[in-house]
Amino acid sequence: MAAHPILPPSELATWLRAQPTLTGTAPPLHLDDLPDDPVLLFREWLREAAAAGVPEPHAATLATVDADGIPDARTLILKDVDARGWAFAGARSSRKAAQLGARPAAALNLWWQPQRRAVRVRGTVEEASATESDADLAARSESARGGLQPGDWVLWRVVPTRVEFWQGASDRNHTRIVYRRVDGRWQLAAPAPVSAPAPSSAAVPGSLVR
Repeated sequence: MAAHPILPPSELATWLRAQPTLTGTAPPLHLDDLPDDPVLLFREWLREAAAAGVPEPHAATLATVDADGIPDARTLILKDVDARGWAFAGARSSRKAAQLGARPAAALNLWWQPQRRAVRVRGTVEEASATESDADLAARSESARGGLQPGDWVLWRVVPTRVEFWQGASDRNHTRIVYRRVDGRWQLAAPAPVSAPAPSSAAVPGSLVR
């Protein structure tokens, strides 16, 4: 196979590299007082983002995979977050409904730039009851319903197996907090700088199992 020639950076590439990054201000992070459940930490971070004036802090990017294994993503609004999972909704006739029907797994990503914070959630996806889905549709304004009728709207939940909280730092010594669901319990890995070598096992000295 012929080697690709090494081309000089394009004008766009040069411009992109010159753009500022991590321009926000990170809030204090209390690593010695983390909750056992990622839902609690997520709610805390979400409310802090809203209180700090982060625009639309409940907007999340949902990633799915279609029947052919091709990934897709779109931005939507979270409906709720509780012990059952991260809830979102959409039309039953939508592309995401077809993709979730074929492959019921997904990932969510939230990025709160002013606070240098991001949250990633991944897991299986479950469809809520018809009663819950219809109630969510009824809660929308008439214009937002757009003629949709009960049964046309679906509420789903990402049932998480992994939740990651990330806080950036200007010196690139970012912090990552990872919760993993193992045998029905949440395991919290000891928070460490992103630049640190990844542990070979969850059972390393200093790790937290909760």
